[in-house]
Amino acid sequence: MDIFSRIAAGEIPSYKCGEDAEFYAFLDINPLVKGHTLCIPRREVDYIFDMEDDEIARFQVFAKRVARALKAAFPCVKVGQAVLGLEVPHAHIHLVPMQDEKDMRFGNPKLTLSSEEMQEAADRIFAEFQKL
Repeated sequence: MDIFSRIAAGEIPSYKCGEDAEFYAFLDINPLVKGHTLCIPRREVDYIFDMEDDEIARFQVFAKRVARALKAAFPCVKVGQAVLGLEVPHAHIHLVPMQDEKDMRFGNPKLTLSSEEMQEAADRIFAEFQKL
């Protein structure tokens, strides 16, 4: 099992922002901005474009729901989406609340948030996710 599968299974603690039977969303531990969230499939798949068409469609719909919750929890101009990730062999989507396009620069210094701040952010997103 890779690290993201272990997170989705609850074996490794995370700051949960949303979930369903197929997908899981949690805060990035090295966020670009407050609320930076990762969406992953529970099924282990390394490359997003190796997913079947219907699965990737459901994944995007799940990410859209998380993005709507994120925007409600952290008002922003838009929620940016990026598919990166050579460091973890598990498909994932980054969702980043943006006030400016510079907020999506992955070379920017990462925020350092306390566990309390992270939990509060996750709770806000998850509460909005449950409303959708």
